[in-house]
Order: sequence, then structure tokens, then C-alpha cells
Amino acid sequence: MAVSWLVGASLFFYGWWNPAYLVLILGSILFNYTAGIILGNLEQGFSKKGVLVAGILTNLATIGYFKYANFFVNNLNSAIGSDFHVSTIILPLAISFFTFQQIAYLVDAYKGETREYNFLHYSLFVTFFPQLIAGPIVHHKEMLPQFVKEGVYRLNHENLAVGITVFAIGLFKKVGLADEIAQYATPVFQAAEAGVSINFIEAWGGALAYTFQLYFDFSGYSDMAIGLACMFGIQLPLNFNSPYKAINIIEFWGRWHMTLSRFFRDYLYVPLGGNRKGKVRQLMNLMITMLLGGLWHGAGWTFVMWGGLHGAYLVVNHTWHTLRRGLGFDLKNTTVFGRVTARLITFIAVVVSWVFFRAETFDGGMNILRGMSGQQEVVLRASYLGYLNMIGHLGDYLASQGVVFGTLALFGGLHQMVLLFLLCFLVWAAPNTQQIMFANMPAFQKYSGAMTARHNESLEWKASTKYAIFTAGILFWSIWNLSKQSEFLYFNF
Repeated sequence: MAVSWLVGASLFFYGWWNPAYLVLILGSILFNYTAGIILGNLEQGFSKKGVLVAGILTNLATIGYFKYANFFVNNLNSAIGSDFHVSTIILPLAISFFTFQQIAYLVDAYKGETREYNFLHYSLFVTFFPQLIAGPIVHHKEMLPQFVKEGVYRLNHENLAVGITVFAIGLFKKVGLADEIAQYATPVFQAAEAGVSINFIEAWGGALAYTFQLYFDFSGYSDMAIGLACMFGIQLPLNFNSPYKAINIIEFWGRWHMTLSRFFRDYLYVPLGGNRKGKVRQLMNLMITMLLGGLWHGAGWTFVMWGGLHGAYLVVNHTWHTLRRGLGFDLKNTTVFGRVTARLITFIAVVVSWVFFRAETFDGGMNILRGMSGQQEVVLRASYLGYLNMIGHLGDYLASQGVVFGTLALFGGLHQMVLLFLLCFLVWAAPNTQQIMFANMPAFQKYSGAMTARHNESLEWKASTKYAIFTAGILFWSIWNLSKQSEFLYFNF
């Protein structure tokens, strides 16, 4: 009864966006459930492999039509001068996530690692509303054992307390941090698309604003998904682990959208050959994986560019590690200065890539990068000149070096600077959610080091009046300010 209620509630939640697409998700569930049963009953052989291939191709064709049809037709018209036309197709909510989740299920069923004969349990596996819209991408074998446990769906005060706390932290990240800094990112990217010259300060201000907007937007969603699931007695895998603390791009992808990274590793990178066929082939596989990962995020050349940049970063990172190992260096033997420098370099590389992730066109992204690289003039507010001249006539010196003192229409001044410094502190020095909830974190770890060591025991959550007031306070404030906030960025994928 509880499972039926949850399935119905999850479908209602999905259908609230567009009831017409309930037919799509229900059709996808029926098709993949049937294919999974067939795969579970067939012996290894050509016919079983054929069912798997047919199942994967059907799923890819579905997502290809809804997500990429307009993109490919438009590019074909540009390439050959044709005039093919496809009516604008509205992207169904969460199609990327529920499609990839079911592709993983079919592969696991083919390998004999899982099977499902209960349609309601399978439906809940696909539609469970806390993770349906933007992940995490879960495996059938991770969720089914939880769905069949007795007592999972019964009211549990500890689960409610922990779940509400994690949910509240996530909601505050979205409403109080992500959407607050977004006001400084959007105007810069809109101006860049319009061809406005973006100066150095405005370009970096907009790029950093989006960098932190996306971080707290997705981190907030990941916490909210885990918190909601915990209220129902369900554990989801950790999907976000302070990625801006990474000291290289390999580590970054072990911390950002961790279940998507796992999917691409297990179902694309490894089948391509992984690192089993030599170094050159490994680097090629990394590049292919990241290019397709970029295209997964969106049907546009800016996303392909973003994926290509991360593919190039990974190639450089792996090559650098190979070179250092060959010279006899111990990669684990690092200094504080070395780690800080590596973290800063990694962060800057990620910021540059986010520019294309956010830009609507390649030209818009390049416009911002020109500003970030100093190709446009450096402008400071005219009011700063007097203050800087109090420091040994620093203002006059900067003016003599080409710095212009005028207006910064696309930079929020002191408020934006303070907010950016605060967000820098939070991502680099403050404890993350799993450290605050160290003894009670309702997610389960699937990756080495995902549950990072406790940050400060005095900050750890406990079932106490102090934390009850804290949770109620940030939850009330976030809900009060919901009316003016935007949707989650990953809803677009």
C-alpha cells in the first residue's frame, strides 16, 4: 500500500509540470520493465545481447528525438544549405535522468546482477520523486533492497529530524546563496550574448557569480533529495562532495555529480576500453567520454566545448601524473603550498569551462573569456580613485598603467565582492553537509573518501534544541523567500 502511494505521489509530482508527458515516462517504464524481465530469463547468447542492444537503442532514440532533434536538423541545414524543419520540441522534464537510470538497469539485468519481477517496485525505482528530476542516478540493486524492507515506510522520528535538517540546509543553499549570487551572473551573460564589450572586472564577476550559483544550486538540490528520501526511510547515494576543494580535475570529477561520473565510467568509458588498451587509447577514451558527457548536458556546441575542455583537462592531468610517476615522484607526498596552488589552478580551469556551460552561444562565451583574459580594458569605479590615492597615490599609478576609472554597469560593487568572498570561504573552508551531519548523514557512500572526515565536532548536528531552532530558522526564511526564486539549473538537463 505504501509503495503504491509513493508511486502515485511521484507520478503526480512529475505530471504537475506537464501531464502529457506522463504517457512518456509510463511508456518508458513499461518498455524497460518488460525488457528487463526478458533479459533476466534468457541465457547468454546472441538473442540476449540483441534484446540488450534493442533496449539501449530504443532508450537512446527516445532521448535523441526529444533532446537533440532540433539541434541536429538546425546544424544539418547550416552545413548543406537545406531547409528541413522540425517543430520546436519541448524537452520532457528529467528525461536524461530516468533514461540513463533505466539503461543502467538493462545492462545490469543483462549481466545477471539484478532482476525485477515486481512492477510497483520497479516503478518506484524509476519515479521516486526526491531523485527523479535531477538525480542522483541510482542503480536498481541499491534501491530495491530498501523498498522491500519492513518498516521502511513507517513514521520514524529520527529519520524525520535528520531528513528535515538536510532538506533545510539544501533549500537554504538554493534560496539564500545560489539565487542571491545569480543576480550578478545573468546580466553579464545576457550582455555578452548581445555583443556588449565585457571588461575585466565584469567578466570575472559574472563568471565567478555563475560558478558559485551552479555550485550551491546543485549542492542544494542534492541535499534536498537526500533529506526528502530520508524522511521516507530511504537512503540515496551521495552525489556532491565539495568539488571546488579538488586539487586536480580527476578529483573534481570524483566529487561533482558523482553518480553521473559513475555512469559514464561504467557504461561508456570502461566499454570503450578504459585504461586497458594502452595510454594513448585511455586518453582518447577520456576525451570521447567527456565530449559525450557535454552533449548529454545540452544540445548545443557550447556544451560540446565544455565537455571538450574537461576532456583536455583530464588528458593533461593523467599525462602529468604519468610523467611524475616516471620521474620517481610520490603523488601522495604533497606540501601545503603545492595543494593550495593545485586547488587554485583547478578552480580557475573549472571557472573557464563554466563560461561555455552557461553561455547560449560560442560567441557569447568567447566575449566573456576575452574580458577575463584582459583583452578588454580594466575598469574600476570612479569613486575608488580617491580611496586608492590614499595608499601612496595608487589610483593615479593604476590610471597611468591603463586602468580606467568610470562605471561598472554589470558589477555589483561592494555587495558582490563581499558575497563572492563569503562563498569562497564556504566552498573552501567551511564544513559541507556530510561533515555537519557526520554521525547521522542519511546518504550512503559509494566512493572512497566521499564521506569526508569530521570537520569540527562542536559543529556536528545533534538532536538538540539548538539545532532544532537553527533548522526551523533557515527553513522558515527559505520558504518565506521562495516566491522570488528560480528553478534548479539541473532541471534543464
